[in-house]
This record gives sequence, structure tokens and C-alpha cells, in this order.
Amino acid sequence: MHPEALVRDHTIYACVMGSRAFGLATRDSDTDRRGVFLAPTELYWRFEKPPTHVEGPGEERFGWELERFCELALRANPNILECLHSPLVEYVDDTGRELLALREAFLSRQAHDTFTRYAHGQRHKLDADVRVHGAPRWKHAMHLLRLLTSARDLLRTGVLTVDVGEQRESLLAVKRGEVPWPEVEARMTRLAREGEEAARRSPLPAGPDRRRVEDFLYRARRASALRPGPYDEVVQGVVRGRGGGEH
Repeated sequence: MHPEALVRDHTIYACVMGSRAFGLATRDSDTDRRGVFLAPTELYWRFEKPPTHVEGPGEERFGWELERFCELALRANPNILECLHSPLVEYVDDTGRELLALREAFLSRQAHDTFTRYAHGQRHKLDADVRVHGAPRWKHAMHLLRLLTSARDLLRTGVLTVDVGEQRESLLAVKRGEVPWPEVEARMTRLAREGEEAARRSPLPAGPDRRRVEDFLYRARRASALRPGPYDEVVQGVVRGRGGGEH
């Protein structure tokens, strides 16, 4: 099966991410689309397995196979967790609704480590830009402030909020380069410190509910295997334990 056909025919969840989901879009903003597809189970019974992710079809679109998506979400990958909480959902089927109902199962205090590691990497790049060019890439500085705020609030409340809400104008001022770098640095340092404090008192569990997620993935794979297909009689016989044919 062609990778783009997996996205076209087997998507269970699709949303808009990036600046539009964050509430930071301007006239020139792209529309970044993200999604999750469930590869038919029978494809895993071949030597060549389905892809774990697909770029496209079209520009600014990226999709993950459900199992890979769940693996990354269980590791508290910031991009994946935010995708699960996008306020701009474009498509969702019954399996996708089950996935969205599991959002809290992926959230844990591990988010502090993953968000912090990502933030440190971005901060080093910004500092390098200042040393070499005299100024950071202001768009990246804006998004780092947004990420640090999101992580702090997640750890404080147990809820991941993607849209920046009332912070939109202050963040866009950073993007336009209207806020001095020392002031932006001070805000980043304060947010990181508040995130550390929030992690120590967070209502989130220590780790994600891996078993709950695994049960969902098992049911999704089994339901896919039982759907009518080219080898319906043999496939359903194997799944139901009747055997695959004559010996």
C-alpha cells in the first residue's frame, strides 16, 4: 500500500497545529496539518512493514501510524502531546475519538523532563545566534516562551492548553523583535524556575498509564484485522484462533 494511501484511506484523527493552533497566526502563517493513521493489521503480516510516519500528501502535512504516535506520546514528546490537544480538529472517527478520550493517560510528570530538554536545546541555539549575529531568531524565541509557559501550566494544573489566549499580543511583540533580548532572557529564566517548582507539586502521576494505552492499541489492531478484506476468511480464522488452513 502506498504511504499516501494510508493517510488518505486510514486516518483516524487529523488536526491543525503550529501558529494557528497556538493562537499566534498572522496573515502570512502556514497551515500545518498533523494526523494519525491506523495501518491495516494485515500489512504487518508481510516482510515489509507499514511506515511509522508519512510526509504528505500535500505540503505542510505529516502523519504518524497509531502505534508510533502512542509510543511518542507515552514518552511525553511535546509535539505529540500538543497534537493530541489541538483546538483545531479537522477529522476524527470512532477510533480517533477513543484516542482523544485517552489524552489524560499520556500525561505525567515525565513531561517536565521532555519539555525541559527540548527547551534547553532551543535556548542554546538562541544564545548561539546572539553571540554570532547579535540577536536571536525572534520567532524561535517567541515559541520557546510559549513552550515554557505551556509546560509550567501543565505541571501546575494537570491540563495541557495549546492556545496562548491572552498572551498572544505579548508573544507576537517578541516575534517582531520589539522586546529587548535581556528581558526575553529574564522571562525564560523565570518560566523555567516556575516549571521546576510546579514539577515538585504537580497533580500529575509519576508516569503515564501505559497499560490503558496498550489495551486501546490492541483493540484497534484486532478490530482492523476482523474487517472484511481480500483474504477475509483466512485472516479472520487466524485472529479468532481457528487456524489458517489445511495441513
